[in-house]
Amino acid sequence: MIKDYSVYEFSNKEMAAFVSLGYSSICVITYLFYHSIMLAAVSGVLIYFVIPYIKEYMARKRLDALNIQFKDMLYSLSASVAAGRQMEEALIEAEENLTIIYKESDPIMCELRHMRISILENKESAKPLLKDFASRSGSEDINDFVMAYITCRNMGGDLEKMIVDAVDVLTEKMTIDRDIKVLISQKKTEGMIISLMPLAMLLGLNIISYSYISVLYETLAGRLIMTGSLIVMCYGVFMMNKITKIRI
Repeated sequence: MIKDYSVYEFSNKEMAAFVSLGYSSICVITYLFYHSIMLAAVSGVLIYFVIPYIKEYMARKRLDALNIQFKDMLYSLSASVAAGRQMEEALIEAEENLTIIYKESDPIMCELRHMRISILENKESAKPLLKDFASRSGSEDINDFVMAYITCRNMGGDLEKMIVDAVDVLTEKMTIDRDIKVLISQKKTEGMIISLMPLAMLLGLNIISYSYISVLYETLAGRLIMTGSLIVMCYGVFMMNKITKIRI
């Protein structure tokens, strides 16, 4: 069970793979711009300043996956409640139903397993379990559903209709989100190609005609130009990611 979905922790394997790949990439790019093995080796440690941004991205990606899985959970809950099950029983059945779709390690399966154990062994009710789930997830969709469920239980509303309505709203929101991602994916790809073009051109010139650009590596003015170009390129990648980060 994940204590806080807004915080992503790398496993030892993930950390080793990310640091190795990131360190190597930074070293190659630095060497391409400065032709200094020592500077490239030292600059590789900058990967540790990138880790927080990668963790933020991974946490956001995990939460997006959880929201999709949560929608499937709601379909199962709706069917169970329509058959006359209590919410506690519906949650237990949801774990069984979703095993054909998701792996045991998927977030929603971990959450449902935790709920099942708490219900059967600790005799807890669905209300505190769902509130805890919503609090840890930090998802607006999950929190809205849980608040609607609690209100429905307290006021004696139609639980089945509430779940169906929640599924409809969540599905519509995900459809809009998917459409927006499709619209910006092409521009995002074009942006990445444009960002990588200076590296490709610089590599090509180093291989084909080094004498043509040797002044950039051998003079102070050339070093300053290369540094400015590297800064502008990094800033462009940062701004592209920031502009295309759209949340529904």
